[in-house]
Amino acid sequence: MFPGWIQIALVVLLLVLLFGRGKISALMGDVAKGITSFKKGMKEGMEEETPAPKPVADNRTIDGEAVNVSEDTKEKS
Repeated sequence: MFPGWIQIALVVLLLVLLFGRGKISALMGDVAKGITSFKKGMKEGMEEETPAPKPVADNRTIDGEAVNVSEDTKEKS
């Protein structure tokens, strides 16, 4: 079963009494820094995996249509 709001409030109250507000807020700050660092690392990892497209120096194109070449034509050449 899931705890009710009274049980959650009791646990939070006990944590505040045992550790104090200062230690809990410092712990939450460390957790937030860890999450931020993790997200930044994931973003940097995604940027490294996708290389930038290389520019094409040759702008020539070939005009025409594709033609099937049979085996007989290849032997004559």
